[in-house]
Amino acid sequence: MSGYAGVVVSDPLLHGQFTQVELRSLKSKYTSVKNHSGKVTIGDLPSVMAKLKAFSQSFKEDDIKGILTESASDMDQEIDFEDFLKVHLSFQARASAQLGGSKDSSAFLKASTTTLLHTISQSEKGCYVHHINTYLGDDPFLMQFLPIDPNSDDLFNLAKDGVLLCKLINVAVPGTIDERAINTKRVLNPWERNENHTLCLNSAKAIGCTVVNIGPHDLVEGRPHLVLGLISQIIKIQLLADLNLRKTPQLVELADDADDIEELMGLSPEKVLLKWMNFHLQRAGYEKTITNFSSDLKDAKAYTYLLNVLAPEHCDPATLDTKDPTERANLVLDHAERMGCKRYLDSKDVVEGSSNLNLAFIAQVFKMRNGLSLDGKKVSFAEMMTDDIQTSREGRCFRFWMNSLGIATYVNNVFEDVRNGWVLLEVLDKISPGSVNWKQATKPPIKMPFRKVENCNQVVKVGKQLKFSLVNVAGNDIVQGNKKLILALLWQLMRCNMLQLLKNLRSFSHGKEISDADILSWANYKVKSSGRKSRIQSFKDKSLCNGLFFLELLSAVEPRVVNWNLVTKGENDDEKRLNAIYIISVARKLGCSVFLLPEDIMEVNHKMILTLMASIMYWCLQQEDLESSPSHSESATVTDISSAAPSVQSEDESSICGEISSLNIDDAASDSTVSSVIDNIEDDDQ
Repeated sequence: MSGYAGVVVSDPLLHGQFTQVELRSLKSKYTSVKNHSGKVTIGDLPSVMAKLKAFSQSFKEDDIKGILTESASDMDQEIDFEDFLKVHLSFQARASAQLGGSKDSSAFLKASTTTLLHTISQSEKGCYVHHINTYLGDDPFLMQFLPIDPNSDDLFNLAKDGVLLCKLINVAVPGTIDERAINTKRVLNPWERNENHTLCLNSAKAIGCTVVNIGPHDLVEGRPHLVLGLISQIIKIQLLADLNLRKTPQLVELADDADDIEELMGLSPEKVLLKWMNFHLQRAGYEKTITNFSSDLKDAKAYTYLLNVLAPEHCDPATLDTKDPTERANLVLDHAERMGCKRYLDSKDVVEGSSNLNLAFIAQVFKMRNGLSLDGKKVSFAEMMTDDIQTSREGRCFRFWMNSLGIATYVNNVFEDVRNGWVLLEVLDKISPGSVNWKQATKPPIKMPFRKVENCNQVVKVGKQLKFSLVNVAGNDIVQGNKKLILALLWQLMRCNMLQLLKNLRSFSHGKEISDADILSWANYKVKSSGRKSRIQSFKDKSLCNGLFFLELLSAVEPRVVNWNLVTKGENDDEKRLNAIYIISVARKLGCSVFLLPEDIMEVNHKMILTLMASIMYWCLQQEDLESSPSHSESATVTDISSAAPSVQSEDESSICGEISSLNIDDAASDSTVSSVIDNIEDDDQ
């Protein structure tokens, strides 16, 4: 595995405003202008800035030119890369002010980490530190570093080697990472540290975290806002894991009929939690409907009613009579503690409306006592509506893959969320930019059924243009939720993206179309060239079930990545499972973003086998490209199904096709001139 060198910015404060993925993307744009004209001036900025997604909704090129013309005394003034970053930040602040911030702050899993505001909530940090101390305190390796002091920066320092984050992922979703693949030494070298963070990020994507704009280098640096943002997502996935009908069939009590049950299955865990809370509040006689985890909970009255109905034996009659919200919040937390709930927040967090901590607290209350009963009729009906194991596994894989693309909509239930067509159009636009006619698409919420059909008809139309097999398929089939058809369509989307990625590696494809047979031939050739005799006939080859071929392939592309002392012969199911778990973690550690499960290898699910093999192939060929062409060493990756890059792509980065030059940046620009431009831009915002 080749080493990774980040983009260096001399000003540490400026450096801290960007992730490495963003810096590479912006440096590519800066360098392309400089390579074309020999220098970058203020006058060059409007055309560059207007193409950035961060500004596309707020400014046209003429708007940016007008602002810079008013602010700068000389548009021909040359600027260096760091000045370019400062101007970018100024326009980013201006754009954020115009848009008024995010309108969907409740969806924590979709909220990508941003770099504009880096305020760290000490309350949240303390909460997450307490959670880590509780769940990882007995870990054989980490116990030497725990408990962490919440008042220090020990959390961020400990996260720098990647072990803590990998272990935390396994707490949230047990078995995600084979801990044998984690590099656990007291002192890790840079290569080993980078491996751990690559494993962490690819595994985080595989459990549903949104990690767009974060790369291993950012975690190695221990950037507080990025580390805390990732930890927040991992912990919330753990806390909300039971908020679905499969894990908690009693939730069916929240539904009145079959339609309600179907709707319940399509809700995000957060919305299920709100629905559950309102269900009990209505029973308790609380008149308001809770719609968020912030302002609606500030007076602590809703908490009082909720805990009184769930645990009346612990209630304090004085709680409702208390006039002071802070005092009432303290009484509520005392009540919860008597129920055995962990304290994820204090009274100050309640009255200030901390949405993340309120959500964590309510999820803990749900886990300790959900107050629901098993209605035989409803539960049996809900069980009838659940998917078979294979359908559920494939749906899970496609859901996490879609979310990894960095699309605007977060997919919670793949079969429900695709029925209006919008998410599918977003995916199509990612894997085939420009293929979607957005003027003919309707954005959710969609009240009129025919609008959903129109969206899905366009999905089918674009799919046929991409040569998908969609014979006798109409948009209405997607709207009706035909699961077999939806899975077939998603598989073709995933496969199309995968083959397109390989085609883009021209050193291998020379611009020709890549087929499944090419991937199979490459894998056999790679294993044979390493001196081993294993060979497979197809992606359905039963010999793949023991995992040995994949381990030989991984060892062939990177000899030091497989520890053969940990590999079994795969002679029984237990040994096959150990190998399969190890394969997935080693592939992710290498840099492959894969979403299959060990069962997919053991049962030789040919679709998932193909994605794994293609991901390994893509990573290997990408490294060969980098080694043969040094100027590609900082080249940006494209949108990927199984991104083999060691860092996670930025949303702007998918459009970058040029190389990043190794030329030095000219630092001769006048700091005073550029500073005055920035000051004037910021003054205009006030």
